[in-house]
Amino acid sequence: MQDAYQYVVASPLPDQSRITHLYAQPDLADAYSVRLPPDASDDPEVLARFVLSQQAPWAHQLMRLRDVLVAGFGIKTSQQLVASIDEEGQRIYIFKIYEKSVDEIVLGENDKHLDFRLSVMLQSQPSQPEPIRYLTISTVVHCHNHLGRAYLNLIAPFHRLIVKSYLRRAADFGWPLRNS
Repeated sequence: MQDAYQYVVASPLPDQSRITHLYAQPDLADAYSVRLPPDASDDPEVLARFVLSQQAPWAHQLMRLRDVLVAGFGIKTSQQLVASIDEEGQRIYIFKIYEKSVDEIVLGENDKHLDFRLSVMLQSQPSQPEPIRYLTISTVVHCHNHLGRAYLNLIAPFHRLIVKSYLRRAADFGWPLRNS
């Protein structure tokens, strides 16, 4: 039985997120949130690294299939993205780090077919005795051409399942604690 800290829900893109208004007309924009326990870390980078390390085996297999399918179209494979750490700087999994703030980390990638950004953001609602905190993962995508739109149409349903799976698995494993 799931408790309040394990429910992953679709949510609006946070108005205060750096990616919400990044593209005038994004080809994809979605967000998913999960409630954090009071003692969970308040560092968005720590939480992003933790969430993105919780890949389900079926999602890993989908990424392997994606890599095989896209390699012939000149789209970067996950192995190429991970290997580009030395060339481009710091990454979390396959995602380049673009920005960090006290409550958000913005990840993503630019490619010839599309650009995307992923935000991992801490949000809170006033409550007694302490605020209720949520972790929201938002994604926005801007396609450059037909290949980008075709690719996005193919992966969008899987993207949604994978994001929800990452959050659910992170909640199931137990969040990293504050100052740890």
